[in-house]
Amino acid sequence: MADKLIIFDTTLRDGEQSPGASMTREEKLRIARQLERLRVDVIEAGFAASSNGDFDAVKAIADVVRESTVCSLARANDRDISRAAEALKGAARARIHTFIATSALHMEKKLRMTPDQVFEQAKLSVRFARKLCDDVEFSPEDGYRSDVDFLCRVLEMAIKEGATTINIPDTVGYAVPELYGGFIKTLRERIPNADKAVWSVHCHNDLGMAVANSLAGVKIGGARQVECTINGLGERAGNCSLEEVVMAVRTRRDYFGLELGIDTTQIVPASRMVSQTTGFVVQPNKAVVGANAFAHASGIHQDGVLKARDTYEIMRAEDVGWTANRIVLGKLSGRNAFKQRLQELGIALDSEADINAAFARFKDLADRKSEIFDEDILALVNDETVTHQHEHYRLLALSQHSETGERPHARVSFAIGETEYKTESDGNGPVDASLKAIESKVASGAELLLYSVNAITTGSTESQGEVTVRLQLGGRIVNGVGADPDIVVASAKAYLAALNKLHHGPDRVPAQG
Repeated sequence: MADKLIIFDTTLRDGEQSPGASMTREEKLRIARQLERLRVDVIEAGFAASSNGDFDAVKAIADVVRESTVCSLARANDRDISRAAEALKGAARARIHTFIATSALHMEKKLRMTPDQVFEQAKLSVRFARKLCDDVEFSPEDGYRSDVDFLCRVLEMAIKEGATTINIPDTVGYAVPELYGGFIKTLRERIPNADKAVWSVHCHNDLGMAVANSLAGVKIGGARQVECTINGLGERAGNCSLEEVVMAVRTRRDYFGLELGIDTTQIVPASRMVSQTTGFVVQPNKAVVGANAFAHASGIHQDGVLKARDTYEIMRAEDVGWTANRIVLGKLSGRNAFKQRLQELGIALDSEADINAAFARFKDLADRKSEIFDEDILALVNDETVTHQHEHYRLLALSQHSETGERPHARVSFAIGETEYKTESDGNGPVDASLKAIESKVASGAELLLYSVNAITTGSTESQGEVTVRLQLGGRIVNGVGADPDIVVASAKAYLAALNKLHHGPDRVPAQG
């Protein structure tokens, strides 16, 4: 594996730990299929023991993904490991990823265990996991802040007990590149059996250095696996960004000298899918996948690019998927063309009834919008009436009146379970009136933390508006996403989607940072 860099994607596990970024089983399946199209080497599908919902999602992904290794996280105990193994039974290639904290701070304050107890727990857990799965990854949580002598002792044991991958997490984003790379190198030099495992890096972005730290772990430390997420999604400041690591290694192959199995043309489609599913908008100046990543405003830059592209561009936009298949369908397109485009986008609906429902919504959208883009189709399939037909709250109809000098008023019809309700309210604007009308009947008591609007496609006032609503209730934070050419309708959809997550969302056991 010396010349191959393994890309381990944890969007569906660590990325989902972002407040409000939780995904349904169907959403996770759709993203997993896109990750497989991206040719990600390992997909960490979830934390099977954390909830029944996560178990079902890991199992569903393991049953359908054939090309990538499917992984489940597990704490260092027999119950978690058994649950992970059970969820992964259908996988063509399975991996169990078990972890336990090894820093003095975490052992004393969080685990309330002695170093010897942690050592023994790790030993038994890796041994048990290896009996259930040939591919076992071990992570010492908060590894970068752990005592080097103790860490060497634990990792040597883990490899001896059968761990095939050793991952060193910078759990709190404390590292800086040169020191982190040196840390990995020191561990590999001091541990006698270090060559018996693949070494991996897992960096958080609290100081904005997750990508730099990961690449230092590869170049200086000799790691051959990078753990990352699409769009850098993750709790707090996020994780190492997959697209940035991949394109850095690909663009600077002269420096890194490593091969990748990634199909880079699938990067932008993956970015769009994750963004639209979670409601976490990609900033315009985000490297590789931001809307401005290949834009040139300066006259000098524009002149240079026109004369010779590589004067100001080190990557080609089409290599990461920017120009492929943007305009796809219109109002005259038929069901077969629509179904084919779903397949090309990696979207697999459960039944013909779901496809018919999606197609009906597509035709409705095409009547209002002359050109349908890939982003529109993703938003359409994400819509609750297609993927969440049996949700507790469903929007049925909305009308609103807004006039200069008059207070806006909205009437909303929606279903709670099988019962239809009609309600109305005034507000400071049509969106405010619509959401107040819904809340007057639902009485959720949730606090609105975020309301944001983003155009799904650019360059036209016809573009659908994508609205993200973030609610907090009883310590839980959820995002709801809604899309529609009418921003007020999209807002109501987003609010109801967030309420659905509050209503249905399972409680999860906290995972590794």
